[in-house]
Amino acid sequence: MAEHQDDDGGTHLDGAADIFQDPSGFYAEEKQPTFAEHQMLSGETIRVRLVGSHPLYGNMLWNAGRVSAEYLERNAERLVKDKDVFEVGAAAGVPSIIAAIRGARTVVMTDYHDPDLVDNMRQNAAAAASLIPENSHLHVAGYKWGADTDEVMSFLPAEKAFDTLIMADVVYSHREHPNLILTMQKTLKKSADAVALVIFTPYQPWLLPKTEKFFPLAEESGFMVTKVFEQIVDKVLFEDDPGDEKLRRTVFGYEIRWAPQSL
Repeated sequence: MAEHQDDDGGTHLDGAADIFQDPSGFYAEEKQPTFAEHQMLSGETIRVRLVGSHPLYGNMLWNAGRVSAEYLERNAERLVKDKDVFEVGAAAGVPSIIAAIRGARTVVMTDYHDPDLVDNMRQNAAAAASLIPENSHLHVAGYKWGADTDEVMSFLPAEKAFDTLIMADVVYSHREHPNLILTMQKTLKKSADAVALVIFTPYQPWLLPKTEKFFPLAEESGFMVTKVFEQIVDKVLFEDDPGDEKLRRTVFGYEIRWAPQSL
């Protein structure tokens, strides 16, 4: 580099400033948000925004989320209508939106309190507002599994507990099983009719035995577990993943209630 005299008597090297600038294309461009659609059984289409990329996978519309939404819609009279509903790990929030559309009294859509995830849920809730009846209220909040539930409970109009919990594709996180159980204990209404829906796909089939340990842990913690369906979807979510393809296309559904001795 050539050295030059500045007007104030100092010196500088030609091109010195350039060494502090990253070359064009040095960093990968940040992925932009995308959109996905879910068609309700009623025929209406829900369009949701997905974050561009995220370590907690908020950039996807999961198979278990779609199937959970269908299950809620199909069983709306029993699980949704005039009920208070709480979703953990909601990502784009399709099941919560369906619950609100189908007449839940209160819906609280939550995911980890990351600004991008929470803002994305808020955008999806706002986009669906015109489809939601006036007597149904959809709220959004950040929530860490097992943590204090004061904010989540603050949205409830009366009794501080929920009739229905939505837990779609959350039990894959094996180390979080105790916190998920704790969340159920803190938020599920002490009623024989109150239910937590645990719906998941074994995207890594070899880990299915670990995932299934959630259910005996729930039984040891005062709950009663009932398997309600297995549904094979058309396509795997991650095409390049290894393992049994049929299992990777299978969605397992469970209803978890308080055991009679816990009421």
